[in-house]
Amino acid sequence: MTHHQDNLPKTPLARFFDGLEENVISLILGAMTLITFVNVVMRYVYNTSLIWGLEVVLILFAWLVLLGISYGFKKTSHLGVDAVTNMLPTRGKRIAALLSAAACIIYASLLLKGAWDYWAPFAALQPTDGRWFPMGFTEGVRDRAFYTTDQVPMLGIFRWLEDAINYGEAYDKLPRVIPYFILPFGCALILLRVVQATLRIIAGTQDSLIVSHEAEEEVERVAHGAYEE
Repeated sequence: MTHHQDNLPKTPLARFFDGLEENVISLILGAMTLITFVNVVMRYVYNTSLIWGLEVVLILFAWLVLLGISYGFKKTSHLGVDAVTNMLPTRGKRIAALLSAAACIIYASLLLKGAWDYWAPFAALQPTDGRWFPMGFTEGVRDRAFYTTDQVPMLGIFRWLEDAINYGEAYDKLPRVIPYFILPFGCALILLRVVQATLRIIAGTQDSLIVSHEAEEEVERVAHGAYEE
């Protein structure tokens, strides 16, 4: 079951999005590594540092985590405990998988609502009304579009936001609406991937949301390799 989705036939569009997600995740990880390395060299060799380096790495780490969660659901690579479900008959396993998928859909939906409600004021938008489920949009919530990051410089490609959400006022630092965008986007992607995985379980092309027996398979692989040597 390890990396089950890699063994399924893919359309050109699916391969394109696979490559896109993998490249974005790789670029984020590479940028984090490069910025951290440069900062260490500058600090210990030149007694200076990139003042915005740590904050950018923290932002990239948040993007990496949320994109990684959704990608894990897509590739069935999340670890889980299946000791109990393995004791069930085939029908019981399928029911348990569907129940866990339903719970994940509910949880991801609540995450998406909370993420939107937190991010929306930074984009001069309205959060949803209703404590648990969106019942519409609230009115008159004071926007936070003027909030900026602590040290990250403003990038020219985002200057249009000054007129769009900041009433024409110039940003001296990058507005928080940009790094915080990963919250609704990442949670929406997680919900999409869980729904897609649920549909695969219903169709019978996937057994569960988690990778099964990864530890046993890895031990067998290593033992087999050692035996051959």
